[in-house]
Amino acid sequence: MKRRKFIFIFCSICLTAQGQTLEECWQAAEKNYPLIRQYGLIEKTTELTVANIQKGWLPQISAQAQATYQSDVTAWPDEMKTMMTGMGIDVKGLKKDQYRIGIDVQQTVFDGFAIKNQKRIAREQGNVQSAQTEVSLYAVRRRVNELYFSLLMLEEQMQLNRDLQELLAGNERKLQAMVKGGTAAESDWQNVKAERLNVVQQATSLESQKRMLTAMLSTFCGMEVTTAQKPACTAIPSQSTTQRPEMRLFDAQLRLSEAQEKGLNTALMPKIGVFAQGYYGYPGLNKFEDMMRHRWSLNGVIGARLTWNIGALYTRKNDKAKLHLQREMTESNREVFLFNNRLEQIQQQEEIARYRKLMAEDEEIISLRSAVRKAAESKLAHGIIDVNDLLREINQENAARVQQSMHEIEMLKNIYDNKFTTNN
Repeated sequence: MKRRKFIFIFCSICLTAQGQTLEECWQAAEKNYPLIRQYGLIEKTTELTVANIQKGWLPQISAQAQATYQSDVTAWPDEMKTMMTGMGIDVKGLKKDQYRIGIDVQQTVFDGFAIKNQKRIAREQGNVQSAQTEVSLYAVRRRVNELYFSLLMLEEQMQLNRDLQELLAGNERKLQAMVKGGTAAESDWQNVKAERLNVVQQATSLESQKRMLTAMLSTFCGMEVTTAQKPACTAIPSQSTTQRPEMRLFDAQLRLSEAQEKGLNTALMPKIGVFAQGYYGYPGLNKFEDMMRHRWSLNGVIGARLTWNIGALYTRKNDKAKLHLQREMTESNREVFLFNNRLEQIQQQEEIARYRKLMAEDEEIISLRSAVRKAAESKLAHGIIDVNDLLREINQENAARVQQSMHEIEMLKNIYDNKFTTNN
């Protein structure tokens, strides 16, 4: 058990020393990107919207108070008023100023499935927003790819720069010894030293660029990135069906359109509800009583109501046509995306194949350039060539190594760009 634990710790240390992998940077950047917070906000907003819609089943209560003055009111006919006065009955009639304070309560019993469909539309709208956020977050990977492979290319150049410094330093020491022995001119030694110092200056520039790139990548990922780890060189990918989040966005948009179309059907359904109205005021429901006595009273009404609004028929045809056009637009956007995605895959696969062919020849070119450089060192030692010829061969060998490194990194970048293109 202790041995296993030791091996695990050792492997962890080794991985840390190797630097951050591209996949680790992807995951860290997506978690660190501010847009990630929208997932939680969208989910909470959707749930609040659905909860508010569900409250449509609760009784709807409204309170009201009013005071009016009327130009005329209901009154007894003159004959009846004369007769009742003759009988000694005081007939006051209704007052023109009237007052009421009341409460109305309405309860939906059947809403034609409107609330159910509204909740579905709200959830589908939340799904569309989440899918749009996922698309934006996925685009972060492309930016990470650009920074990561730029850093990887820079580190390869720095390593080649160090190798070139060592090679020039070795030749500088040899020439220094030859100058002391009188077999080489001091200008030759100075020429090589100047070339080495130029390479040292290049290293300083490369270091500055690396600090900038690591700072940018670290900020992007939300963690300290010190060095890049070269990704594994996988097989050439074949053209495949994309699993990009854009596809899920198109599906979500189509489902939203379907829910909205069902909403057109619910708008034509009848609605059934019950209601209760109560108020305290003057006059009440018993008008004859209030004609005799001017006093406030309690009054109430309960009942059931069926409503059927056929006004939705006026715009139904155009609304359905608009939703149909929206679906066609979504399908068209999907086809355009897939078409461009296939073109991008073809381009990337051709680039990968091209760099593989170039890399097959790079090793032989480097081997030949190395042999020529070693021969030039020998010729310089025997006075056959001058130091400029040697520096030219050294620089050509270094250029071949730089070219090999560039081909490899560019091939890897296209492989992982292809992974981004298909999300496979």
